[in-house]
Amino acid sequence: MKFFIDQHGCAKNQVDGEEIVARLEAEGFEYVPDGTDADLVIVNTCGFIESAKKESIEAIAQIKNAWPEKKVLVAGCLAQRYPQALLDEMQEADGIFGNADLSGIGEAVRGLAKGNRSALTSPQPWTIQSPYYERKRFFDYPGTAHVKITEGCSNHCAYCAIPLIRGELRSRPMEDILAECRSLIARGFHELDLVGQDLGAYGRDLAQGQCLLPQLLDALTRIEGDFRVRVLYIHPDHFPEGILPVMARDPRILPYFDLPFQHSSEKILKAMNRVGSEQEYLDLIENIRSALGDTMIRSTFLVGFPGETDEDFAILQDFQKKAQLDWLGSFTYSREEDTPAYSMKGRVPKNTARARQAQLESVQEEITVRRLERFVGVDLDLIIEEQVEGSPMSLGRAWMQAPDVDGLTVLDSPVKPGSVVRARITGVRGVDLLAEIRNGQDL
Repeated sequence: MKFFIDQHGCAKNQVDGEEIVARLEAEGFEYVPDGTDADLVIVNTCGFIESAKKESIEAIAQIKNAWPEKKVLVAGCLAQRYPQALLDEMQEADGIFGNADLSGIGEAVRGLAKGNRSALTSPQPWTIQSPYYERKRFFDYPGTAHVKITEGCSNHCAYCAIPLIRGELRSRPMEDILAECRSLIARGFHELDLVGQDLGAYGRDLAQGQCLLPQLLDALTRIEGDFRVRVLYIHPDHFPEGILPVMARDPRILPYFDLPFQHSSEKILKAMNRVGSEQEYLDLIENIRSALGDTMIRSTFLVGFPGETDEDFAILQDFQKKAQLDWLGSFTYSREEDTPAYSMKGRVPKNTARARQAQLESVQEEITVRRLERFVGVDLDLIIEEQVEGSPMSLGRAWMQAPDVDGLTVLDSPVKPGSVVRARITGVRGVDLLAEIRNGQDL
């Protein structure tokens, strides 16, 4: 049977999709890069917020409508959260496969091939610690790989359904992670992006509450080679200060921080089941910048949370101006059943929430452009992601640009994807950088 996987959601879901491909190929199924050639389409869904769920559901319907003769297996977060509802209400789905235990994917596909229409999930994902399975294919651009170091989350933010979908925190053993990273570096990957729901919690379930992220990063610095490591998503309420000296010692551990502050009004933060404050968050930003010099700090803000008043939003806007974050993403509150926030009073109209989001994004674009201007005239290493079709230009990323979520660097030369080249930043265009190749580069 030939299969294709239709990816949705975050980088963690992407890693799951890559593992699904590896497991199925090991069991004799044939992966094809285009759904047109497949007998089976696996839709790896997202179930985090309403808009993501809608996107996944629409994809399932569109795929079955376009290819009614093909089998459609619904996998991922949406499948884990709503297995029976999807089976009962979506006739387009020929089977449901949750993401708690990916070792069962072969069984699910074989059953589907026999005509068995069923849901194969684990009702208690937090009890499962699936062993690492080596991935063979990667959905990133050449030269980059995401490495998942934790599963699940125990922070229990009031708005978040992740613990309901992926369960409580489970950390991968450090040696397991290091072995994978050594393998990826040996295979020629230049950038390793560490992902999890909250990397500031890594190891707390293994070491009596102690975060082991500083030790993990320190161990990565002992690996020889030309590579760089990016740490994505650290909950700011328990930021592990011990990672800062590791980054200061080894530039391969990038001074890039993804700190989802979500808000700065203490009333709203408390309602979200977060314990930080505006001043604590500003102090954290200052500590990071003081310790490391040039850094990049990304964050996300959530607007429209129940009870958010104009005054609360004004506090958030003030924080945005004081923090001068390099990158910022924002999203409006999504009311998710079975979360504590679902029944909270003071719901904010969607139009109001969207207007607040637009205001944040408008201000942030000016901040980001101004922050990017400091790189003009600087020589940086770029990892090239793709060549621009019909143009002598290439698109790449420097250390301050994470894949998919930040701007890109537009290079004035055609360069093979996956290559690492030295380039000089010549300007800023929107949230992207412009660059020219340095003399003597071997293209």
